[in-house]
Amino acid sequence: MTTSERNGVVYLLHFDQPFGHAKHYLGWASRLDDRLRHHAAGTGANLLRHARLAGVSWVLARTWPGDRNRERQLHNGGHARRCPICKGNSPIGLTS
Repeated sequence: MTTSERNGVVYLLHFDQPFGHAKHYLGWASRLDDRLRHHAAGTGANLLRHARLAGVSWVLARTWPGDRNRERQLHNGGHARRCPICKGNSPIGLTS
């Protein structure tokens, strides 16, 4: 495992409206700003590309330090219970 893989970040995006069954997207990146730019441009994850085409926007709701193993751990259980926006709190920034 490279240093960047160990020093990445797991991030949670909150959708402004549900897209099908999805209300959130959880991902991992070694360079979060670059990854969010790809998502915003529609060149990142397939789910986010299709949500964008349907007019669904998102906001960066939360981050955790960690690697892909941490991402897999966080995929277990509901994203809404980890989302500060769903709990009535402010997002941490960056919108699509």
